[in-house]
Amino acid sequence: MTSTYTAILKKDADWWIGWIEEVPGVNAQEATKEELLASLREILREALEFNRAAARESAQDGYIEELVTV
Repeated sequence: MTSTYTAILKKDADWWIGWIEEVPGVNAQEATKEELLASLREILREALEFNRAAARESAQDGYIEELVTV
């Protein structure tokens, strides 16, 4: 499944800094815009997988999964 998120990017002196608008805590700093986008993608993947694992662990046994679209 492919999802789309919004990256907020800013050039600050010699660095590019960025955040994923929809997911708190997903941010990075890199020397180039391309490196920043790559880092944000990787950090976002890791954050989503961590959140999935935490939700399943919290639900314990007998849960079901439903897709939700907003």
